[in-house]
Amino acid sequence: MLETRFSVAPMMDWTDRHCRVFHRLMTRRARLYTEMLTTGAIIHGDRSRLLGFDPSEHPVALQLGGSEARDLATAAKIGEDFGYDEINLNVGCPSDRVKDGRFGACLMAEPALVAEGVAAMKRAVKIPVTVKCRIGIDDQDPELALDVLARGVVAAGADALIVHARKAWLNGLSPKENRDIPPLDYNRVYRLKAAMPGVPVIINGGIASLGEAKQHLAHVDGVMLGRAAYQEPWRLLNVDPEVFGEAAPHTTMKDVFEAMMPYIEDQLARGTRLHSMTRHFVGAFHAVPGARAFRRHLAENGVRAGAGVNVLRDAIALVEGRAVAPMAA
Repeated sequence: MLETRFSVAPMMDWTDRHCRVFHRLMTRRARLYTEMLTTGAIIHGDRSRLLGFDPSEHPVALQLGGSEARDLATAAKIGEDFGYDEINLNVGCPSDRVKDGRFGACLMAEPALVAEGVAAMKRAVKIPVTVKCRIGIDDQDPELALDVLARGVVAAGADALIVHARKAWLNGLSPKENRDIPPLDYNRVYRLKAAMPGVPVIINGGIASLGEAKQHLAHVDGVMLGRAAYQEPWRLLNVDPEVFGEAAPHTTMKDVFEAMMPYIEDQLARGTRLHSMTRHFVGAFHAVPGARAFRRHLAENGVRAGAGVNVLRDAIALVEGRAVAPMAA
């Protein structure tokens, strides 16, 4: 069964395999997502490097970028064979590279093509296929654009819809500006859920805390956190207790890091640079005494050739006590 109640958003350059292992140590229940991978990269590239993941990451979803139905089906089957729990189609990324490749948010203008891709993936795999989209692009009317896309992909077999509650402006705004400038319209996502009560609808965009997430859960089936989860990962310690009513796997960030050490040591032995992992940790002790010294130590020493696990241990030792973060989640 597709668990939709809480997930961490796919984020380019951020939610790689090391990040996901880190996040999983804070929450057993959240669904994790890969960075977007193009169908071309998966079909023609180094699949082990691109798709490999640690078994601890389950449940983990593969996000695809593409628009050609045959390629989407092929890439989805490859992802299923690698062991992913879900295939997600990106219909929301506004970057120029995505637009030039005819995938991402520009596909909001081609709902029939998106539905064709979803149908092809559903025929190819047995795991859930989902779609992540915007409420519209450019001059589209979100009431019409989102409804047409949603009904088309659901008719094609999509198992859930993840909606970033902003338009994407493909002309005039940069990808970074598209994450903040277009106004949020959560009510539009609520109306979609009300109109499609039998379809799981997950809301995304600008949600800054678990408190806000729980408010949204009164209207939709699930909440997806992006930057708030990545930049202040301590928030994930509260997901299982507050969203699922279950104990967290670890109660403090220091406990999380202790549990992370064997993975880091294994990766170092495989030739992974320490900084490739520690770059995901900079927000771990937000607002805790010693947090700045922790970040500085990692920044100065984690990038050095041959940096080992003691760099992280020394950085953690700079954080006072066992406090991890402000109490508010």
